[in-house]
Amino acid sequence: MDLTQTNRSPYTYLALGDSYSIGESVPAAGSFPYQLTAELIKAKHPVSRPEIIATTGWTTDELIDAINNSDLKDKKYDIVTLLIGVNNQYRGYNQETYRTEFIRLLNTAIAYANGNKKNVFVLSIPDWGVTPYADGRDRSQIGREIDQFNAINKQESQKAGVAYVDITPISKQAANDASLNAEDGLHPSAKMYGLWVKELLPVVEAQIK
Repeated sequence: MDLTQTNRSPYTYLALGDSYSIGESVPAAGSFPYQLTAELIKAKHPVSRPEIIATTGWTTDELIDAINNSDLKDKKYDIVTLLIGVNNQYRGYNQETYRTEFIRLLNTAIAYANGNKKNVFVLSIPDWGVTPYADGRDRSQIGREIDQFNAINKQESQKAGVAYVDITPISKQAANDASLNAEDGLHPSAKMYGLWVKELLPVVEAQIK
């Protein structure tokens, strides 16, 4: 469906991912999908409540399985976001396997967007190595590996012609600002998600307009 349409029903939105899409350790309204929805509504772009296929801890293969087992497979959406890969890195999964599975998920996201790649928005993986949870771990190695996974998802997003929003630099601000971490010391706070949405909103709005 073309987001440039006017005089239409509210846009539909699907978020695919893991803990970062459900907003682990923050109220649902503080998660980035819900904040994005709220900001779009403020900007006079009516959006329905987001539907989310995401669970804390999911890797790419687990997200693929969940989509295959969901009751949303045949639905179409005006906006689709995809953020996945941190748990692949955390578990030490193979990066080329990540590439293969990410491509599959990207194609699935495009299919959910009714084949309109301009309505799909990929977010980079945040760097959890700067959080209190990473105390005692090799923070530099975590950052390097996150960068490697992000190089893959950025390259494949660009190949597919899908918008890519790099929120990783924002995530690194949590190293010096505790208010950007949720109470669990690992996941982003609602404030951090708000900073992500500031980056994501104009990209999405460009397609709506």
